[in-house]
Amino acid sequence: MTLPRQSPAHGSYDVVIVGGAMLGSSVAWWLSGMDAFTGRILVVERDPTYEFAATTHTNSCIRQQFSDPVNIKVSQFGADFVKNFGRYSDDPDAPAGLRLQSFGYLYLACSESAVAALKEVQQIQAAHGAGTRFLTPEEIAAEYPFYNVEDILGANHNTVDEGYFDGASLFELWKRQNRRRGVEYIGNEVTAIGRTGGRIESVTLASGETVSCGTLVNASGTRGAKTAEMAGLPGLPVEPRKRFTFIFSAEKPLGRDLPLTIDPSGVHVRTDGAFYMAGCKPHNDTPPDFDDFTMDHEIWEDHVWPILAHRIPAFEAIRLRQTWVGHYDYNTLDQNAVLGPHPDVANFLYVNGFSGHGLQQSPAMGRGLAEWIVHGEYRSLDLSGFGYARIAEGRPMLEKAII
Repeated sequence: MTLPRQSPAHGSYDVVIVGGAMLGSSVAWWLSGMDAFTGRILVVERDPTYEFAATTHTNSCIRQQFSDPVNIKVSQFGADFVKNFGRYSDDPDAPAGLRLQSFGYLYLACSESAVAALKEVQQIQAAHGAGTRFLTPEEIAAEYPFYNVEDILGANHNTVDEGYFDGASLFELWKRQNRRRGVEYIGNEVTAIGRTGGRIESVTLASGETVSCGTLVNASGTRGAKTAEMAGLPGLPVEPRKRFTFIFSAEKPLGRDLPLTIDPSGVHVRTDGAFYMAGCKPHNDTPPDFDDFTMDHEIWEDHVWPILAHRIPAFEAIRLRQTWVGHYDYNTLDQNAVLGPHPDVANFLYVNGFSGHGLQQSPAMGRGLAEWIVHGEYRSLDLSGFGYARIAEGRPMLEKAII
């Protein structure tokens, strides 16, 4: 069902955010809460039900097991923000914090080269305050006897501020507080962007209105490249990629939390309340249509379940309960975020290409972009490495820990 388009209340806004899901709402939340910002914010969301947004289909996980120090710091801040939300919020009715279930990620390695890579990133993570440990197969079996480790040579694991958090509640808190502060959300779609030379001047909406804007924030997820092209800025290497999620129950539950286990095959699985959640990418991982959320029903029987049963023998007897398909806004250059201004159009700002990391990185990235809008620089964390310059130069940001 297509919802009626909502018209903006004003003809001019200091900031127009294209996309109102997790990242767009984070930018609006930080910006509207800054004493130095007193302008109008318009958030334009093409589907205010968020039915197919990555925010809705997320597995809502957070980890510090990255190889890039800035990615580590971004997630460390995210964990602190989630656990201590009330400390950052100006809403007296806000919860003090949201639960972060720290069962951790467990990266399994079945080759000497993979073990060497795990040991290398463990040292980087530990040097930046993460609690990652390298485990031998014997140590894995001692702590988690339900794994089959016959073909495993080692693993990295961290149970400090790493696991699952309630991203849906955080999203609702941000939207509610944004509206209370005067941020305007409309269900509409940007169909054209007016640009004069090196400056964005306006956006035109599907309902026919044209509104002027001081700054435009591209938070349009998988459609980020299309939004940039409307501004005459081609070249953003972001496209949709399908990711499958499966919820299942076990005839014999494991009796304790299952870490988010990344099998060498690429299949991952974790505790999900009383059930378990598994995920994988398609065999043919090519960009689907923006609206293609068709499930591959054979991949569960032929691929995921056999791998689960091999790694955790108790999962030979399981029952599939629910499935869904989500889309990553996949950065084909390096699977890292693109953040900040375009070098030739300073008031066109990117917050795109998170490739599955968006929910956990949204607190730090939203704060950083708000700082840029107000101060012209990142003040809390130096996020300049995520800038568009590397895209223009074809210079990947090296991050070895990509799932």
